[in-house]
Amino acid sequence: MKTRYLFLFFFIQLLMPHALKADSDTTQVYRLPIFDNINSTTWVHVKHGFEEAAKLNADVIIVHLNTYGGEVIFADSIRTKILNTSTPVHVFIDNNAASAGALISIACDKIFMRPGANIGAATVVNQTGEQMPDKYQSYMRSTIRATAEAHGKDTLITKNDTIIKWIRDPRIAEAMVDQRLVIPGLVDSSQVLTFTALEAIEYNYCDGLADNMDDVIKQLGYQNYTIKSFEPSLYDNLKGFLNSPMLRGLLILIIIGGIYFEMQSPGIGFPLAIAVLGAILYFAPLYIDGLAANWEIIIFVIGIALIALEVFVIPGFGVAGVSGIILTITGLTLALVKNVAFNFENVDNSDFVEALLTVFLGMSGGIILTIYLSNKLITAEKGVFSKIALKTSQDVNLGYIAVDNTLSALIGKTGIASTVLRPSGKVLIEGEYYDARATDHFIEKNEPIKVISYSSGQLNVRQYVQKL
Repeated sequence: MKTRYLFLFFFIQLLMPHALKADSDTTQVYRLPIFDNINSTTWVHVKHGFEEAAKLNADVIIVHLNTYGGEVIFADSIRTKILNTSTPVHVFIDNNAASAGALISIACDKIFMRPGANIGAATVVNQTGEQMPDKYQSYMRSTIRATAEAHGKDTLITKNDTIIKWIRDPRIAEAMVDQRLVIPGLVDSSQVLTFTALEAIEYNYCDGLADNMDDVIKQLGYQNYTIKSFEPSLYDNLKGFLNSPMLRGLLILIIIGGIYFEMQSPGIGFPLAIAVLGAILYFAPLYIDGLAANWEIIIFVIGIALIALEVFVIPGFGVAGVSGIILTITGLTLALVKNVAFNFENVDNSDFVEALLTVFLGMSGGIILTIYLSNKLITAEKGVFSKIALKTSQDVNLGYIAVDNTLSALIGKTGIASTVLRPSGKVLIEGEYYDARATDHFIEKNEPIKVISYSSGQLNVRQYVQKL
C-alpha cells in the first residue's frame, strides 16, 4: 500500500512541471469592445479596460472596433493611451473605423479587418456633419500623421542604395483628413481617403483579413490562449455620462440657474436644492478621478457664499461679489484640469482653455437662460408656471383690508432707508420702522425716500431728491 502511494506521489511530481509549463504557455488575450460613437463614456471604458488588463498581466490587448467616429478630444486621449502602453495593442475592425475610429486604429500595433470593412474619412465635422474650420483640420492632420509616424520605418538595403520606407505612410493617414492632399495613383483632390480592407492591405494599413477574434489571435501567432472581455459596470456608464463636456456645461447652467432663482425668492427651497444637486453631479466624478481636489471644491463653495453675502447682507456690489465670482470660476475650472495644487506643468494649454470655455459658456448660458425662463415661464401671463405665481394684489380701493389701513396716511411723507431696498426692505419715517418696497430701482441704506403709495400692508417708496 505504501509503495502504491509513493509511486503516485512521484508521478504527480513528474507531471506538475508540465502542467505549470502549459499554464505559462497560455496567452492571456484582453478584448476591449468599442461599438458606439467615441465619447466620454468610451474614454472611461478604455481607461478601466487598460487598468484591468494590467492587473490580469494580459499578454496582448485587442480592440474590437466598429464605429462611425465621435469626439476628437476623446479619440486623441485613447490613441495616446494606446501609443504609451507597453502591452501590444492590436485592433480588429469589424466593419467600420471611420473618423475618430481611424485615428484609434492607426495607433494600434497591427490592424486586422473583416472582409468588406472600411477605414478612413477622418475629417473633423460638427454635430450637423458640416466640415469644421481649417484650424481644427490642421490639428487633426498633425495628430493622425504623428500617429502613423509613431510606428517607425523599414530599412531596405540594396546593391546601389538604402531605401527607407514608412511602415505606415504618414501622407496616407493625412489624406484621410485633408481632401486637398493628392497621392498619385491613390487619391485626387476631390475626396478624403477611405480604404476598403483589400486596399488597406495593399498600402500597409491592414495586416490581415479576419472573420472573428479567433482568426485575429491565430494570425498573431497565438495557439493556446484565453480571452477576457471588458464588461462595463453601471458605474462606468454613469461616470462616462457625467464626464461629458456638454453635460458639464449643462450642470454649470443648472448651478447658476438654481442660485439665481433662489435669490429671487430667498429661503431654502427647490431652486437651491437643484443647484446643490448640480454641484454634486459636477464635482463627484471629477473628485473620484482625482481631478477635483478638496481645496478646489472649497474654493467654489466660498465663492458661492461670498456672492450670497454680497446680495443679501452687504450693500452695493463690491469686493465680496467680485471675489465670489472669481473664486467660483476658479473652482469650477481647476476641477477640470490635471493640476497638482498650483503646479500646471502637466496641463496642456488646450486643456486649460477648454476647461475655461466650458465654465464661461455654462455660466453665461445659465444666466441668460434663467432670466429668459423666469420671464417666459413665471411672470408671463401664459407662462407654464404662471398659475403658481402670485401676480395680483388685494388693493384697498377694491375693498380688501387685510392689515391696518392707517398706513395710507404716510403717503407723501419722507424718511430714510434703514436697510438696502432690493427692492424690499425697511424704512424709517418719523421715528417708526415700516416694511417698504422700492418701485423704481434699488435704494441704498440711509438714502432719503418718499412714500408714493400703499398696498398689501407695504409702503411703496422711491428715492427722494430735494429740490433747491
